[in-house]
Amino acid sequence: MSLPKMLAIIAFILFSTIGVAAFFKGSSKESVSIAKSTLSGAPLEVELENEISVVSPITKTVEPPIAPPMSKVPQASALASVVVQTKLVSSAPARIVESSAITDRKSGNLPEVNRINEFFNRVDPKFPFVETIVYKSRVPWQKGRPAWLSDYATHYATSRHFIARSLNGKADYFKQDVAEGDKFNVLRKDKNIEFYLLIDASRCKMWFYAYDTDIKERTLVKTYQVGLGRIDASKPSGLLTPLGKYSLGNKIAIYKPKMLGTHNNQKVEMIRIFGSRWIPFEKEFTGATAPAKGFGIHGVPWIANEKGELAQDKSSLGKYESDGCIRLATEDVEELFAIIITKPAYVELVKDYFDSKLPGKEVANR
Repeated sequence: MSLPKMLAIIAFILFSTIGVAAFFKGSSKESVSIAKSTLSGAPLEVELENEISVVSPITKTVEPPIAPPMSKVPQASALASVVVQTKLVSSAPARIVESSAITDRKSGNLPEVNRINEFFNRVDPKFPFVETIVYKSRVPWQKGRPAWLSDYATHYATSRHFIARSLNGKADYFKQDVAEGDKFNVLRKDKNIEFYLLIDASRCKMWFYAYDTDIKERTLVKTYQVGLGRIDASKPSGLLTPLGKYSLGNKIAIYKPKMLGTHNNQKVEMIRIFGSRWIPFEKEFTGATAPAKGFGIHGVPWIANEKGELAQDKSSLGKYESDGCIRLATEDVEELFAIIITKPAYVELVKDYFDSKLPGKEVANR
């Protein structure tokens, strides 16, 4: 082969190699550019229990959480884990301004308190919106006739169950015998108090607040474990229990063994379905994802124990097994019922505690 031909072949091979390298380099840059555009563009959609929820764009790969099998009822901790992993939030941003709440958000710790006895204590500690009075059968506001315990309940907008627990010094709501000079607590007439229940669907937890509307301050009274509705991916909450804010109604009920009622067009012993107390949702407010009708707060069902006697069954607390209502242990729903049924009361259901929009400023718990 002559020298000119050899040089021509070498030149051809050299230029071909350079061209191929340039082509692949350009493609690599284009791929990086597309990837950056995808990460910084529209919000990502993360699947949770087959429910699509929008989260803010991020700059790293997101692995969707594995949903629990639909054939099994997850406990609250499992659902909470899924919610935390996806940073799932409601349509409205949280409005938490207190430093203690901000600290809790950073640490992941949530408040756990029990100050329920401060409603019923006849000596300190007791809440400032509660007062202890001395029973007198003759009072100026009764217009000449004797005042019974029920009259005191009406006058002070305080339930007879509330007065009975304070009067008896224990959780006995039905013994309502009162004598001249007896002392008991009532809710103060000069205080405008509302009650506010916050339910975290991911943790099966409920926070009970008393809210003083005059000074715009709320006090955390107690934290409860609750049971919620079954998993349903077609619902906005992912559960049969709805989300949003509702008022609680006054068509309340007290159930005892052998009391019958109609449920699903059948005569049933109501305590076996709703436990000993029922407080209905009344009206939808902000963010309600379902009509209020049919939903409520009630006790856990009662079942026959090994002796054949009816007793509460707490096994559904912390789980998702109801038809959508909020379940509480018998002792919890009875004390809550005694306190809130005579005042305006609201329930807010959120996917995560930090999504809540609690009213007013929180008073520090001592």
